[in-house]
Amino acid sequence: MTSVIRTSGSIVSVSIIIALLAYYYKGYTDNVLKARLQDVLSGLLRAEKKVQMTNPRRVAVGFGACMDGFVNATDLLVKLGAESAASIPHHYNSIQTVEELQQVFTYFFQHGAAGERFISNTTLFDLIVKYTHELDARWEIGGNAPVMANRFAKEGCDVLLGAKASKRVHDLLHDDVKAVGGGGGSGSHDDQSQIEDDLHILMEYKVGDEFGTYISPRANRFIVHSDRANPTINAVEDFSEALKTFGASLVVVGGLQMMDQFPFKKGERAKRLGALENVLSSIPKETKIHFEMASFSEQSLLEDLVKTVVPYSDSLGMNEQELPNLYSVLTNGSITLISDAYPHQILFVQRSIRQLEAVIIYLQPDLLCSFSRVATVLDHTRAVYKILRQTIKEENGKRKVNRIHVHTLAYQVILVTKGSNWFNTMSAAAKASLTANRHVCGSNYIHTNKAKIIMDDSFSTTRDSNGQRIPFKSDKPVACWEENDYEVCLAPNLVCTEVYQTAGGGDNISSAGLAMQL
Repeated sequence: MTSVIRTSGSIVSVSIIIALLAYYYKGYTDNVLKARLQDVLSGLLRAEKKVQMTNPRRVAVGFGACMDGFVNATDLLVKLGAESAASIPHHYNSIQTVEELQQVFTYFFQHGAAGERFISNTTLFDLIVKYTHELDARWEIGGNAPVMANRFAKEGCDVLLGAKASKRVHDLLHDDVKAVGGGGGSGSHDDQSQIEDDLHILMEYKVGDEFGTYISPRANRFIVHSDRANPTINAVEDFSEALKTFGASLVVVGGLQMMDQFPFKKGERAKRLGALENVLSSIPKETKIHFEMASFSEQSLLEDLVKTVVPYSDSLGMNEQELPNLYSVLTNGSITLISDAYPHQILFVQRSIRQLEAVIIYLQPDLLCSFSRVATVLDHTRAVYKILRQTIKEENGKRKVNRIHVHTLAYQVILVTKGSNWFNTMSAAAKASLTANRHVCGSNYIHTNKAKIIMDDSFSTTRDSNGQRIPFKSDKPVACWEENDYEVCLAPNLVCTEVYQTAGGGDNISSAGLAMQL
């Protein structure tokens, strides 16, 4: 009995010692991480300030506009009567029922991946909108083009927006944005008041949120819509006419994912893409063209865009979900719906090891960053660049891509052809990184106590054996190097830990980087 008591006492003593060591070790590592964060922030700010825009650039952005309703995903699903405990992940290209919404939401939620799907059942969508209003949703201007237009204007550009803008949307545009395409700045208030907004419902969730047996590995959103105007890109003709006298330095094309799964009449989608292709092919070579990608589930649409939009684009922008999708279409003629939510690491979030994960995070968060995926993203970026450069012939208005920007949760990658007219790549990568934090946190001031770095201490430039390993330098956080006929710059993100909104992040990030390179 005495030996048992002594043994128990020893166990208690050892436990107390371990707890104390963990407490002091965590305090030490917290101080180190805070200092590192501040060094990285200072380095990014220095890089951003190296470039000052003196003469306003003229940027034209299309297409479409909407109003975004932001709502907590699980609150909305509960309101709709979804049974989280019975939710089985399953992918649908479009949504007809609450059960399908629940299953496709879970499909993306379990990976922390952004998704966007068309709801073909208008009765269901009307009910979703009704419940979104009842949940006191926040409503803001939406659509890739208006969001990008506002960001360009904030960065000092004069902007032409190709969108059928209602008075509600027009009132939310920056003063330096002129809308053409019906309503907007070119129409009367009567014209604007007759335009009915397309609505998008952004079902948001945070890292660690639970739905059924699944836990989100990162903050993100799932978007549903039942658009009627945006899929037809009905501003193309007015936009084309306005371009003739606008004198744009850059034309940006986005919002084409609205065509995904839309029930066009036979031949109508091809006709609308043909109209867009005609516009792009007529733009002077000295005017740059950028295509901002998005989430596509319809393979035939992405294949059509590779034929009608990509060959006329100098620059491409995409996130860590969209890059492998384009890579897959170009290399094997298929699409991928999900890729790593954390393209820099493997993060274990299964319920069975939640307690172990909590201990690891408490003692040393960097232990979770055990396997680098930066090399995979860089390899896919190179492959897309090389394929497009080799296969596209510069004829009939077509161009060889000379810039690719991949914006991920953990970092920004910008690849630029040497000698091209894209300037300030290092500063642009830093600007994109800072914009990511500012937008997601909802503050122009970056608080290091609301941020974290989730990159490893170094990264490999390729999965091939002949690649180099680049160390992460806190005081000079943007790494740039040259390969073949291009330069690559990679900047770490200060990942926001108190999320205000994730929606519109890619549009703001991409626009900020582009504005820095004109």
